[in-house]
Amino acid sequence: MPTERRAYPATDTPASPPDAQRVDPRHALGRRGEELAAEHLRRLGFSPLGRNERTRYGEIDLIAFDGRTLIFVEVKTRRVDARPGGPRPDQQPLVWLRPRQRIRLRKLATAWLTDEKHIRPTAHTIRFDAIGVIVDSKHRLVRLDHVEGAW
Repeated sequence: MPTERRAYPATDTPASPPDAQRVDPRHALGRRGEELAAEHLRRLGFSPLGRNERTRYGEIDLIAFDGRTLIFVEVKTRRVDARPGGPRPDQQPLVWLRPRQRIRLRKLATAWLTDEKHIRPTAHTIRFDAIGVIVDSKHRLVRLDHVEGAW
């Protein structure tokens, strides 16, 4: 999606452009990865409960429920150029998951579950999943890896 750019004379430059014009490519990439991950979870029968849910400790990428299992999902997205043989190992998003992210996600989930403002479904199982998304330069899905119970 092209971003509109405006040229301003040097003497008439606004203090800051409107929010709609400030697009951080990393955030756009992350949002696209989360959209693709959410679509994947819907195909598996999960209903979204939250996306980019803020807690006092940070943000949970996705929260979903299928009637039995409540999942908290960390989404990692990478963009790669089309090359023969697919993405290099350093471009695999799930390679970058670290133990501290497991600790962080559990802390975020606890904060979300204890916050009275959320509707908390009665779940038989709570799971922490990781979804790695690889898109091409036009943000089209190249590969999606879903690790159930990643931690």
